[in-house]
Amino acid sequence: MSNSTTTEAQPESPDAVLSHDLKQRHLSMIALGGVIGAGLFVGSGAGIAAAGPSIVVAYTLSGLLVMLVMRMLGEMSAAYPSSGSFSAHAERAIGPWAGFTAGWAFWVLLCTAVGLEGIGAAQIVHGWLPGTPEWVWVALFMVVFCGTNLAAVKNFGEFEFWFAALKVGAITLFLVLGVLAIAGVLPGTDSPGTSHLSDFLPNGGNGLIIGLLASVFAYGGLETVTIAAAESENPVKGVASAVRTAMWRIALFYIGSMAVIVTLVPWDSPEVVEKGPYVAALDELGIPGAGQLMNVVVLVALLSAMNANIYGASRIGYSLVERGQGPKALGRVSGGVPRIAVLVSSLFGFGCVLLSYWRPDDVFAWLLNMIGAVILVVWIFIAVSQLRLRRRLERETPEKLVVRMWAYPWLTWVALTGMAAVFVLMAREPDTRVQLYSTGAMTLILAATGYAWQRRRARG
Repeated sequence: MSNSTTTEAQPESPDAVLSHDLKQRHLSMIALGGVIGAGLFVGSGAGIAAAGPSIVVAYTLSGLLVMLVMRMLGEMSAAYPSSGSFSAHAERAIGPWAGFTAGWAFWVLLCTAVGLEGIGAAQIVHGWLPGTPEWVWVALFMVVFCGTNLAAVKNFGEFEFWFAALKVGAITLFLVLGVLAIAGVLPGTDSPGTSHLSDFLPNGGNGLIIGLLASVFAYGGLETVTIAAAESENPVKGVASAVRTAMWRIALFYIGSMAVIVTLVPWDSPEVVEKGPYVAALDELGIPGAGQLMNVVVLVALLSAMNANIYGASRIGYSLVERGQGPKALGRVSGGVPRIAVLVSSLFGFGCVLLSYWRPDDVFAWLLNMIGAVILVVWIFIAVSQLRLRRRLERETPEKLVVRMWAYPWLTWVALTGMAAVFVLMAREPDTRVQLYSTGAMTLILAATGYAWQRRRARG
């Protein structure tokens, strides 16, 4: 398979290339806030309902897998900073077809996620203002974040900086209050002790598997920091810093908060799913207004994810076109921003919202299933790319190995084995089996298209 990459054309002016206006503080906070995504606040309730207290084990296992993936991605992104991130690495390591497949699959995932997050955010605001139609709020959010991404990359950075600061502050306060309540030193509350943990595996191994699958997909979004690093003042330093702190961030925010929630709230409480686990935990503590305040934080998390996903989709699209793997119009850059890519990514996301209203039971459901396992496909490309590029780096440019994968190549193979195990578990569950097959079909179609394009370009 060809390992060649497309030669980049020389830009006509500084405005024709991506800017480097993201500061180190932006990148650090994007990395920190990117861990605290909508999946954690919104999606973890279903995992707790299925797995009970063993959700802590599920998040720990999937968290270890994500740490390995981020370390591999960090190694390659520090050596080869690129707005295409794993897509560019896959092209360099495996061949253009691999970059094409990983890049366009992830683009569809991000654009669809923009629509889903817009719907979720609109539902929260509609709950506060029931007289207003949800689609108006979705449209407003789309216009705002499309506008911020069109203006300049530093606007995206500033929005994410403050969004992330609020999320980090809120979840840190939540953890502090939770630990104080568990210790029995929070005024006005009684410690539940370990009474809610006695039935650790209420639904047996099957419940743990469902919780594990839910936790894997809650970690999606961590890849954005390696995309953003290409537009920072010091890409290598930014990626290295973000990846090296990934372990404690995942352990604290994900695993720590799950442990606090299942200790404070009975796992089978209906409020865990209906209100969300964080709101349910704060209501359990009886802190006035705390539940509604957490709803504000959930709204911010959804809006932050919308902002980040429009940014990530536009940069992945731009990188693919720059490498000759998409419509040339998407690669046009003005003012240091790929504005056509931003607009197309936003319109695709808004189209997903319209589908959710017009065809919720067939077209929209099919689209959701199609992106269900894309993140696992991307992780496999990351692992295989790292296996191949690491040998090349050690042989040709060892000085670029600023970040190194732990225990190479053994832990890379452990990660690949873990991904294969998740695929097997998805095939066992009726709800996730259709996602696995739909994603597999899309991946095969993209791979065949990318391979045909690669062969045609080689002949030309």
